[in-house]
Amino acid sequence: MLDLPFERWTLGDALAQRVARSGDAPFIGMAGGEPVGFRTLQLQVQALAEALQRQGVAPGDRVVVMGGNCLTTLRCWFALNLLGAVDVTINTAYRGRPLEHAINTARARLMLVARRHLAALSECEAQLPLLENALHFDDESEPAAPPEHVRFARLRSAPLPLPDEPPAGWQAPGAQPQDLASIIFTSGTSGPAKGVMLPHAQTYLVSLESAQQLKLGADDAYYIFHPLFHMSPRYVAVYAALIAGARVCMDRVFSASDWLPRIRACGATVSIGHGPILEMIHAIPERPDDARNPLQRLARSRIAQHIGADFEGVLRLGRLEVWGMTELNIPLWNSLDEPLRPGCGRLASDEYELQLVDPDTDLPVPAGSTGEIVVRGRRPWTLMQGYFGMPEATQKAWRNLWFHTGDLAWRDEDGCYHFVDRLGDRIRRRAENISSYEIEVAALQHPSVQECAAVGVPSEFESDDDVLLVVVPAAGSFDALALLAHLARSLPHFMVPRYIDTLDDLPRTPTNKVRKAALRERGVTLSTWDRKAQGVELRALAGSPRPR
Repeated sequence: MLDLPFERWTLGDALAQRVARSGDAPFIGMAGGEPVGFRTLQLQVQALAEALQRQGVAPGDRVVVMGGNCLTTLRCWFALNLLGAVDVTINTAYRGRPLEHAINTARARLMLVARRHLAALSECEAQLPLLENALHFDDESEPAAPPEHVRFARLRSAPLPLPDEPPAGWQAPGAQPQDLASIIFTSGTSGPAKGVMLPHAQTYLVSLESAQQLKLGADDAYYIFHPLFHMSPRYVAVYAALIAGARVCMDRVFSASDWLPRIRACGATVSIGHGPILEMIHAIPERPDDARNPLQRLARSRIAQHIGADFEGVLRLGRLEVWGMTELNIPLWNSLDEPLRPGCGRLASDEYELQLVDPDTDLPVPAGSTGEIVVRGRRPWTLMQGYFGMPEATQKAWRNLWFHTGDLAWRDEDGCYHFVDRLGDRIRRRAENISSYEIEVAALQHPSVQECAAVGVPSEFESDDDVLLVVVPAAGSFDALALLAHLARSLPHFMVPRYIDTLDDLPRTPTNKVRKAALRERGVTLSTWDRKAQGVELRALAGSPRPR
């Protein structure tokens, strides 16, 4: 386990120290492929960093990365951090307005993009005034991009250089712990996605604590399938494995039926999961050889207790329930040294202060009462530094010297915290946090929609939502399928509503705000249109002609 002094809490220093200790030991590879060693990866990352430096990338520059789970996407992240630049790895499902928002919010001049996303980029080129260059690559996570050439009116586009070694004597500029390492977009609950600013010290700390809590070692193999634009595969898995000297097996996509066979094929001893995905795995019929697998530890977020017990019993592994956020790491962990109990764990480190407060007064609530979780760090640069380009959202979150999470919880007598609910209007679908605002903006661009509101309604999985869009139709006939086709071409697939309903008027407060709680309570009715029941396939719908 690396134990670097605080002044060396950077990804470049961690990689250099790991190479000094582990040399050519295997580090990371794709499922079904051979892993790349620590030293080889370092040379590849240095070579890419030098090539990007020749492209004009300098310390502090923000560079957008849009690629699937593959070694090239990972090398882009490492290389940018090695240069002291800021990697802004974004959701590969973004298109239309969400894609424009992410690129423009980052104020990026350069984008490193998988070829299969060039068409989506070209569609919104006119709305990207600051972006100048797009360097493209094959991300290996999907079939190769279509052969037709994507033309840009203004952007310069060229292949991303991928040399194997840097020129002799080349030295990376490097970074300091307080320098910004990454911006990760986490969907807003009532507005556009927010770019979380993570300094190097923060990314090192969350990775170090993950390695410690999971008891990672050089003999471990870590299986991941979550996309690299999320916090957990980057820091709880890849960076944590780097710190511990463990091996990583990275999958391109998730498959519930293939999950356990992939675990076996990789020889994985450690993995991560979250509620809906684990419920999908749990729904696969039990097989006689399920317990014959190498998996020993599974870190996960909140899940139904009976399903968690099945995972522990059938798969014979230790599991850790945790609580955290991109903005503030993972302060709460259960311990591998204790039987799993209900709740999301105790404060596992003296790096944090945590309180439960009344969300209206910010004053601590009495013991045993439900309050909003607020957190702050005891060491500088170890929590997010704000939402990039959103000072008002930053000020609101960092109120009264605490970060306000919007999560409600209570604490039992043993110091274990129990998650209750969210304060806001977040929609949580299959591990994606969805902004109702983005859905509503896209829907209002369709001529049949006069007003609308998007809310989450319970899906077939516990603590998971499907999207319900309630519409006040404009004058004339209303066609739910035509609206859905428009949304399928305007939004990432995970944002597209399953349900569409209509009302003459939306319920409102005396101050004219939409009462979304009333819409959630009303839920799905006999009049609600359900695309799943209608057998509508989003992939086909997204490629259909635009309705007139």
